[in-house]
Amino acid sequence: MKELILGGMKSGKSRLAENLAKLTNKNVIYIATSAGNDQEMLARVEKHRSFRPANWKTIEEPIKLAETLQQNANQNTCLLVDCLTLWMTNLLVKENEVLLTTEIEKLLNVLIDLPGHIIFVSNETGLGIIPLGDLTRRFCDETGLLHQNIASLCDRVIFTVAGLPHILKGSCIKGETR
Repeated sequence: MKELILGGMKSGKSRLAENLAKLTNKNVIYIATSAGNDQEMLARVEKHRSFRPANWKTIEEPIKLAETLQQNANQNTCLLVDCLTLWMTNLLVKENEVLLTTEIEKLLNVLIDLPGHIIFVSNETGLGIIPLGDLTRRFCDETGLLHQNIASLCDRVIFTVAGLPHILKGSCIKGETR
């Protein structure tokens, strides 16, 4: 099972992803993509850590996401990636087109055959005003394309608003009806 959970900031997407990971009854590996470059982000990271069960393994990987998934995916594992937008940011600020293109291609290619349960979390960036600045517009463009490609490879895609999941693709969440 491969899932993509999208939503705005503070929409409840990470909490939903964590709850879904628990429901798999598999060993959970939390793959954190944040580079934690400032005090506010470090505080967010610490807050997220405090909510995770102690038995979950955490891997911090800001760039080599495909390799990390490949090394850790198996039938008995749920990999929870939080989040794709931070990963995209990390790639874009490197200002290396080859790295950006290569890492995105690696992720899309490896995702097809990965075993186990994989949950991606990402911020939906295409619902607001057109941002000022070429880097910000590029971020929105690249992230939107990444979401489309990941969604096409996932079994379920969920859009989260105000803590409420809306199924865009795939089956309902356990215990819910459409």
